[in-house]
Order: sequence, then structure tokens, then C-alpha cells
Amino acid sequence: MATDRAKALAVEREMDLVEVAPQAQPPVARIMDYGKFKFESIKKEKDGRRKHNVIKVKEMKLRPKIGEHDFQTKFHAVRSFLEEGDKVKLTIMFRGREMVHQDIGKKLLDRMALELKTISTVERMPLLEGRNMIMILAPAGAAAAPPPPAQGRRN
Repeated sequence: MATDRAKALAVEREMDLVEVAPQAQPPVARIMDYGKFKFESIKKEKDGRRKHNVIKVKEMKLRPKIGEHDFQTKFHAVRSFLEEGDKVKLTIMFRGREMVHQDIGKKLLDRMALELKTISTVERMPLLEGRNMIMILAPAGAAAAPPPPAQGRRN
């Protein structure tokens, strides 16, 4: 339809003539209420952001000579992070002569992964980077969806 005819039709209907695809040959235009269109597109964008789940990466640092009680404390913190739907980066820090006993650090990370295998998956196997051994755990399946906010302390 000719541009003049389309403008006249839009004025007659008390709407706007909006160019939808200017690159097309010939350019494509629609008769619509542009204000309503903008409002709905902004509303749709906000809803999309609201439903979008941002996965955070929490970090828990351990030492090769960690005591059993300290291990359990850190274990429960890691478990709560995973249950909230966050990924967890476990770091074992070696100092001095501890570098010789990297197997102890690997056993700690393997123990953590084994005890958490019901709610997590190992995204990155233990790997030595400089003086740190790093492993990343991600929430598994149903745990990936964030549960309702828990009562208690969060980091």
C-alpha cells in the first residue's frame, strides 16, 4: 500500500504508522498504538528479568591440615550454598612443604564431592593451579532451581 494511503488509514483509526522492518524491500510498516506497544515490550522485558535465575559462584577455602570439626562446618556451608542453587568453588591452599602432599588435598576434595554427590555434580575435577587445588561443584537437577528463601545466615 502507498505511504500516503497508510498514513491516512492510521489517522482515520487514531493509531500510529510504525516502520517494523526498514531493511526489507519494500520497507514494512504496521498500524498500531505505539505507546501501548512500548509499554507491553518493557513489561515483557521486566518479567523476563524477574524470572531469570542468576547463578552465583561461592568459594570455600580449605587447608590440607584441616580438623574434622572444621571440615564438617565448611561441609555444611557448602551444602547450603548448593541447596540455594549456587555453584561452589572449593580451593585447597598449600603452603611451603604442604606442596609435597598434594594427595591429601585431593582426598579432601574427593571426600567433599562424595558426601555431596546426591545434591551436586562435579563441574570441574580437582586441578592444581599454582599453590591452590581447585574443584567446582554445581547443583544437580532439582537442586538447581532456587528453593524459597531459608531462615538463617547467608554469605
